[in-house]
Parts: sequence; C-alpha cells; structure tokens
Amino acid sequence: MPARTVTFVQALTGYVTIGVLILVGVVCGHFGVLTTQHQRMLSKTALLVASPALMVMLMSRADLSHVFARSVYASYGAIAGSALVYTVLAFAVFRTDLAGRTIGTLLSCYSNAGNIGIPVAMYALGDATWAAPILLVQVAVMQPIGLAVLDYCKARDNGARIPLLGLLSLPLRNPLTVGCLTGLALNLLGLTVPRLIATPLDMLGGMAVPSMLLALGISLRLEPRPSRNAESAESATVIGLKCLVQPGIAYLLGRALGLPGEAVRAVTILAALPPAQNVHVIATRYGVRELFARDAVFRATMVSAVVILVLVTVL
Repeated sequence: MPARTVTFVQALTGYVTIGVLILVGVVCGHFGVLTTQHQRMLSKTALLVASPALMVMLMSRADLSHVFARSVYASYGAIAGSALVYTVLAFAVFRTDLAGRTIGTLLSCYSNAGNIGIPVAMYALGDATWAAPILLVQVAVMQPIGLAVLDYCKARDNGARIPLLGLLSLPLRNPLTVGCLTGLALNLLGLTVPRLIATPLDMLGGMAVPSMLLALGISLRLEPRPSRNAESAESATVIGLKCLVQPGIAYLLGRALGLPGEAVRAVTILAALPPAQNVHVIATRYGVRELFARDAVFRATMVSAVVILVLVTVL
C-alpha cells in the first residue's frame, strides 16, 4: 500500500474511536440503559473529577519542545483569528449574551487536540508533540478564561456580587484549571508524580474522554434537536470557522513566517481539528446553550474528518 494511503488510513484512527464511543452512548440511550440523568452525571463527573486528574498527568508528562518553536505563532494566530471573527459576528449578527458568546467562541477555536489531535499528529505528522502547544494554550489560557466568564455570568444571574479579588481568583477555584496548572508546574520544575499518586490519577483521567463521548451520544438520542432558526446559521458559521477558516489562517501565517513545509503542514492540519467535546460538557455544566454546543461539536467532527483527510492527502 502506498505511503500516502497508509497515512490517510491512519489519520482515521481518532475519528473511528470517537464514533464508536458516541454510538455506544446512542445505543444505551435508545434502549433505556442510560437516561438523561445519567448523561448529566457523566458530564459532571468528566468535568469535575476525571478531567482535572487527566490534566495533571497530561501536562506533567507533555513534551514541551514544540511549545517554544516559531510554528506556535501560526497556531496561536489562527486560534485568535477564528475567535475574533466569531466575536464580531456574535455582536453584529447573532446578538448572543455574554455566556452564549463564550460557548460560541470556544466552539469556533477550541480544538479537540487530545483524543483526535494526538492520534492525527502521531500518524499523519509522525510526531505527537505537534499537538502540545495547542493543548497547552487551551488548558492553561483559553479554558480558564472561558470558565471564569461563565462563573461570573452564573453568579451575576443568581444575584451574587463578586468582589474584584473573587473575580480574579475564579479560574484558580475551578478544578480543571487547577489540574492543568498543577501538571504544568510539575513539568516545568522537572518533578515526577509519585507512582502511588500517579496510578489512581491515571485511572481517574482514563474516565474523562469516554464519559464525555458517552454523554454526547446519550444527548444525541434523547434530547431534542435545535430548532431551525437563526441558531442554525450560527452553528454553520461556527463549524465553518473551526474547520475551514482556522486552518486557512494557520496555512497563510505559516507561509508568511517562512516556516518549513513540514511545520506549515502540521499547523494547518491541526488547526482543522473539530471543537473539543468538553465544550459540550462545559455547556451542560453551566446550563448554557447545551443543545447548540452538542450539535456543533457533532457536526463539526464529521466535517473536520473530511477536511483533515483532504489536507493529509494534498499537503
């Protein structure tokens, strides 16, 4: 089999895995094995228990060699560009509130750099560490900011007044952010998590992605579809920004920066990753645009699979 065909087939690995787990959730929901209550429990467990453990171990072991390479400017510029375009459209066209804009922004630029990005980087690019800078900026910067905004909106809607110090400390009181920063600190200090602690953290972290995908599958089967209104246009916009505009920006920035062909290929392909399913989990946790997030994540994953397979072949 030609090398290009092998790469093309290997790039499907992450998508096939995700599809199977989502399908299991759909089947369990269809036959009543798991219900909407179970879906919310899985989402909450993934967000507040399993994901923080996963972040500690993932960031403590991550190879940060690509984090300081010039290629990160193309990746981060593409993320910022996609988020900026959505923000402008959200204000001018869609007119969503602050919490809604936060979820929309995450959907338009927050990549599934973990369980899709790492396999794609490993098989299609030959080096899984290409995904490291995207993971880092998302869990260390984008996610804490998004969660802080949602925490603020929730407190405001409940009539609570948050002092400035309390507002600034919101990210540090979120388990996901704490897990990420703890793992990053361990990595930078060159410390290793003792095996006695690492083993249970690995077990908890192993629950995160399957729980998210099962919850997404249950939601697809048991919860209603979004209504056919302006939100459908917004969903299409988010998918287009994430799967087409972001990789386009990454490619142009990579060429403008004079990056070698391998680096341009890497930043372009990884920019085309779909939104991470934990955006849907976050939306569920805060009760903000849950169906919109679910629908966008599911559709974008299918679109992204086609886009990435084309890019892997063409580039």
